Amino acid sequence: MLSRLMIVVAAASLALAGCQKAGPSSAPAKGDMSLGNPDAKVTVIEYASVGCPVCAKWQAEVYPAFKTKYIDSGKVHYIFREMLVGGQDEVALAANGFLIARCAGPDKYFPVIDAIFANQQQAFQQPREVLMNVAKSVGMTDDQFNKCIEDEAAIKALNERVEQHAKKDGINATPTFVINGKAMEAGYHSLDEMDAMIAAAAK
Repeated sequence: MLSRLMIVVAAASLALAGCQKAGPSSAPAKGDMSLGNPDAKVTVIEYASVGCPVCAKWQAEVYPAFKTKYIDSGKVHYIFREMLVGGQDEVALAANGFLIARCAGPDKYFPVIDAIFANQQQAFQQPREVLMNVAKSVGMTDDQFNKCIEDEAAIKALNERVEQHAKKDGINATPTFVINGKAMEAGYHSLDEMDAMIAAAAK
C-alpha cells in the first residue's frame, strides 16, 4: 500500500475556492517550483495535478513545444503549482507523486513530475510499483521512498500549499493556466491558444 495520506484539503479546497478574496498572482510564492528566466516579461503559472488525466494529456501534447518555445528560450518564467483534485485514486497518486518529487530535490523535481505524467495510466493500476520505479530513476532507495511518502511534515506542507492555491488563488480545477495574473479558462489549451495569451501579455 501507499502512504496513509490524510489529504483532507482536496475536498475542502473546492468549497473554499468560492470564498477567496484575491485572484491568481504572478508573484512567486513560498514552495513554488519553476523553470526558465525569473526576469522574463511573461510569467506562466500552471496549477496542475499529476493525477489529472487532462493535465497529462497537455503535458504529452503541448508542453514539449511550449517548453522549447518559451521556457528554454528565456521568454517565459514557468511556475508549476501543485493541486489535489478529482477522485480518491487521482488524489492519492498526485499526493504521493508530489511528495516523491519534493524528496528528489529541486534539480530532479521536474524529471519526476514528467515521468509520473508519462506513466500516469499505468500508475492508476500499479501506483506503488510505478512511483517506486520513478523514485529509483532519480537515485532514491526503497527506504528513502518509504520514508518520503510517510513524512507527516511533508504531507502537512503539501496540504497547506494546496489549500493556499484554492483559497487565495481561487483555483478549483486543473489544469489552470495563469499568464501575468490573468487566468485562462480551466482545462486543456493548445499551443496556439497559449501563444495568443502570451503575446497579449508581452505587449
